[in-house]
Amino acid sequence: MMAEEAKTAWVIGGSGLVGGELLHALLDGPTYARVIALSRRPLSLDHPRLANRILRFEAMESELRGMRCDDAYCCLGTTRRQSGTAGYQAVDHDLVLRFARSAQQAGAQQFILISSVDANPGSRHAYLRTKGAVENALTAMQFRSLHIMQPGVISGRRREFRAAEELATIALTLAGPLLLGKAQRWRVMPARLLAAAMHAAAMTARPGVHRYTWESMQKLTQRRTTARV
Repeated sequence: MMAEEAKTAWVIGGSGLVGGELLHALLDGPTYARVIALSRRPLSLDHPRLANRILRFEAMESELRGMRCDDAYCCLGTTRRQSGTAGYQAVDHDLVLRFARSAQQAGAQQFILISSVDANPGSRHAYLRTKGAVENALTAMQFRSLHIMQPGVISGRRREFRAAEELATIALTLAGPLLLGKAQRWRVMPARLLAAAMHAAAMTARPGVHRYTWESMQKLTQRRTTARV
């Protein structure tokens, strides 16, 4: 399949928890002939099918002009504590949409995004309101396939310690068996599983807009595992 289709994937946010797992997932399989990781600084990962393109994010559009992309994966994310209110908006909203526009101009047919459970542009919670606004803007861009991952708390070893997320992870892990029905969407999502679900969603190539929470992401990865057997 790789030789016939020679597909190219773009990944932004590859230095983060989920982005790092995603790069390994994409490079471990034959889906893409080329995986281009876009980052501000060099990544430590080395692979014959990986190209690490160092960008000035403020000049993203011009620096990516003329490149080709089939599927674009967005793992961008920061916190207000890290970046402040303006910095958070610049990354989680503005940069995500600039990346999406650049990918679309490069020919991307699929866009795969990490959003959040309960994302809603009308939410009183700034985080959920921003995620919801991004989802709406991406939907309006009319990619052939838009896959939106809506995890709750994501678990895994981060480079920086986030006390609130660590406490939430512990609490939700303990409560996991009690979270049934609609509450399942709040179960802890391991970063590796989330990355696998992103890849699996792209492999379906289903047209339209698709949103995945904990249960549907589990099903995605199970189908992918079964298909490999």
